[in-house]
Amino acid sequence: MNRLRAVLAAMLAIGLSGCIVAAPPPPLSALLASAEATPKPVVTILVSIDGFRPDYLNRGVTPRLNALAAAGVSAPMTPSFPSKTFPNHWSLVTGEVPDRHGIVANRMEDPARPGETFTMASDDPFWWNAASPIWVDAEKAGIRTATMFWPGANVAWGGTRATAWPHDISGGTRPEDWQQFNQVIANPQRVNAVLDWLRRPAAIRPRFVTLYVDTVDTAGHIYGPDDARTTAAIADADAAIGMLVDGLATLRQPANLVIVSDHGMAATSSDRVIALDGVADPGLYRIVESGPYAALVPTEGNDATLAVALLAPHEHMQCWRKAAIPARFQYGANPRVPPFLCLAETGWSILPTTPATPFTGGNHGYDNQAPDMAALFVAHGPAFARGQTLPAFPNVDVEPLLRDLLAMPLDAAVDGTDTPFTSILIQSKER
Repeated sequence: MNRLRAVLAAMLAIGLSGCIVAAPPPPLSALLASAEATPKPVVTILVSIDGFRPDYLNRGVTPRLNALAAAGVSAPMTPSFPSKTFPNHWSLVTGEVPDRHGIVANRMEDPARPGETFTMASDDPFWWNAASPIWVDAEKAGIRTATMFWPGANVAWGGTRATAWPHDISGGTRPEDWQQFNQVIANPQRVNAVLDWLRRPAAIRPRFVTLYVDTVDTAGHIYGPDDARTTAAIADADAAIGMLVDGLATLRQPANLVIVSDHGMAATSSDRVIALDGVADPGLYRIVESGPYAALVPTEGNDATLAVALLAPHEHMQCWRKAAIPARFQYGANPRVPPFLCLAETGWSILPTTPATPFTGGNHGYDNQAPDMAALFVAHGPAFARGQTLPAFPNVDVEPLLRDLLAMPLDAAVDGTDTPFTSILIQSKER
C-alpha cells in the first residue's frame, strides 16, 4: 500500500510539474475570434452561365446579377468563332481563339487520328493539349485551384491516354479539386460545393475556383430565348448567384467574381431551314457538324464538284473553303477545321434534310459578332471599380484578367490582353 501511495504521489508530482510548464489551451471561443479577425486572402471565382445573353439582364428577373453589375463592372462580350460551348469555354481559360487552342467545335475530327471523333464527352488529352488552361498554370505557380464543372476541367492536361483498354492516362495536370460534369446536379448543389471548398483550412483552401451553370442554355435550346420557361431558367441562375454571394458573406470570404457566358442564343424554327441535300448531292460530302453552321468533308474525288455546288450564292447561307473563311473569324488554319464551312444567317439552320416535323427552339454557333450571340460579362469584388460599363471586348481577354487577379505574369503568346480592364482594376494583384 505504501508503495502504491508513493507511485501515485510521483505521478501527481509529474502532472503538476507539467501543468506548471505548459499553459492551458485557450478556450474555443478565443480561437474562433482570432480566426474571424484574421483577414482571408481574396479568392477569384470564375462563373459561367452558359447561353446567357447580356440583354437577359433587362427582363426584371435577375436582381442579384443586376446588383453586382451596378456595384461593379459589366460589358457585352464577343465570343470567339464558332459561338459554341466548348470552343468558347476553352478560349475563356486559355486566352486563345479556337483555331489556336484546338477545340474548334463541339464535334470535330483530326487528320492525325483518322476514324476518331471529338464530342463533348471526350477527355483524351490529345484533343486539349495545344493550350494550357489557367488552372494548370496556376497550379504550377503554387496556387491551389478547384473546378465545379468547366468544359475541359476533367482533362489531365499535358497527359497521354493509352490506346489499349482501360485507356489509362499517364502524366498531366488537373485542378487540385475537380468534379466530373453531371447535368442532374442542381445549381444549389454546385454552389454548396464551392462554398464547402472555401470553408476549408487555409492550407487546402482554393484561391481560384470555377463554377458552371448550364440551365439557361438548356432552356434556350428547348424553348427558344424568348419563352417564359427560359426566363424562369434565367431567374433560377440568378438565384444561384445570390446563393453564392450570400454564402461568401456568411464565410466572410472576400472574392473577386468574374461572371461570364460563352455565347448568346438565337430563336430557330423549322420555317428557317436550309436542307443540304437540296444544295448538293449527299454523295459528294460527309457532315461533321450541322446546325447554325455546317462542317463538311468531300468524299473521295468529289472536292471540285462539291465546291461548285457550295460556293455558288445561296439564300440565308454562305459557304467557303477553309482557306477562304473571312479573316475576322480567325478560323480555318487549324487542321481540325474541315475543308468546307457553311454559315447560316442568324436564326436559320443548316440541316442534312428538310425536317420531318415542325420545331421551334434556339441555337448558337452563328457569326460571333451577331447581336444575339453576345455574351455576358459582370465583375465584382475588391479588385474592381464600382458602377462601370465597358465597351465590348473579345472573350480571350478574360484569361489575362484572371492572371492579373491571381498575381500571375501575363502570357505574351496568347491572343488576349488585359488592356480593356486597365481603367477599372483597383488592384491588379491579389491581396
